[in-house]
Amino acid sequence: MKHIFAVIVTYHPGDISALLHSFRAQCTEIVVVDNSEGDSSTLASLCTDIGATLIALGRNVGIAGAQNIGIDYALDHGADAVILSDQDSIPGPTMVATLAAFLGPGIGAVGPVPFDGEEPLVYTDHRWGPKRPSTLPDDKPIEAAFLLASGCLIPADVIRHVGLMPADYFIDHVDLAWSMHARSLGYRLLAIPHVRLTHSLGDGRIKVAGRKRTVHTHSPIRNYYLTRNTFELMRNHDLPFLWRIRYGYWISRFAVFTILTNDHRRQRARMITAGIRDGLRRRMGKIPN
Repeated sequence: MKHIFAVIVTYHPGDISALLHSFRAQCTEIVVVDNSEGDSSTLASLCTDIGATLIALGRNVGIAGAQNIGIDYALDHGADAVILSDQDSIPGPTMVATLAAFLGPGIGAVGPVPFDGEEPLVYTDHRWGPKRPSTLPDDKPIEAAFLLASGCLIPADVIRHVGLMPADYFIDHVDLAWSMHARSLGYRLLAIPHVRLTHSLGDGRIKVAGRKRTVHTHSPIRNYYLTRNTFELMRNHDLPFLWRIRYGYWISRFAVFTILTNDHRRQRARMITAGIRDGLRRRMGKIPN
């Protein structure tokens, strides 16, 4: 792959100079798509200094919509592949080249193994849905059920065949839905264990009695999107039937657990209720005001 473009989506970012410098040394071009409302002059100055292209939207079109804008730019400017990133993940100095070495016929995308603290965020295929493996191999790629977007390297011809990210999801389950569509078309997804990326899944984590792993928590607005978009996944025939049944079970547990164990219970209950309502109605996109 000669021309790899990094597409970074930001939303009111802090200092992302380390992220930009890391990709600057590894990619042909960097495209920053900023979802922030208001002034973006500080980010614009940073992008100019580092040599990145900034697309400042002035409004929040969602993670998927912003990714698509960046992907379209990359494909229009000759990209052979696109690597996606959020604003909080910093790739290692050889991550892009290492991932690219695993691309080949039938490979839809390659990604690192993201870590949230000490927990690997890689998921493999099981009868009742994706699960995290108990151990990671050291010497071979993992056949992933889906890949998280941050650090995901996708060839341009795969994007043209599979399509762009599902913008109507706005945020949450975007990478899962795209991954499953790619797999439905026969592509394999690989996670490379010796390529690790620090990544935060959600806004926090809590320890639950009886569970080895912590549970990720999200803001009330994310509770809405997770709930609504899970209903959409349950209709998605790219997912195996048993997976869709499992997600129905999961969302019921998620709703009860989230309301009972987190702060702002009333607000969360309202957001989850709205997510159920809009999920049943198939009202997608950005949450109505």
